[in-house]
Amino acid sequence: MFCDEPVSALDVSTRAQVLGLLRGLQREFGLTYLFVSHDLGVVEAMSDRIAVMYLGSIVEVGAAETVARSYRHPYTASLVSASPAPDPLAQRARRRVVLNGDPPSAVDPPGGCAFIRVAPSPSRSAPNRSRHCS
Repeated sequence: MFCDEPVSALDVSTRAQVLGLLRGLQREFGLTYLFVSHDLGVVEAMSDRIAVMYLGSIVEVGAAETVARSYRHPYTASLVSASPAPDPLAQRARRRVVLNGDPPSAVDPPGGCAFIRVAPSPSRSAPNRSRHCS
């Protein structure tokens, strides 16, 4: 089943109910989901494996927990930092990874590393750029 941002516009309690329903249907009928979302917290909760895409290319892939917690790509870091934490104190303590500049055109992507134009400046919260652009 293809799920494109299935809970993005829902309040927290309705989101939890829909995700619970999807998990129940998955167990009962052995369903497989292709779950598309910018919220890596939701994706991690629903997935065994995660592939992170940027401009149509996979930039990171692996076990859900590994990608969501031990990510290597700065775009993954930005997605993880944008996911809301359930605990308000933990949310306030989080450091956001903010991308610089504008993303290049997906219709006419630049040669080389497409991410370099928006990569965050190196900091304690973001992986080093040299890991993702060659």
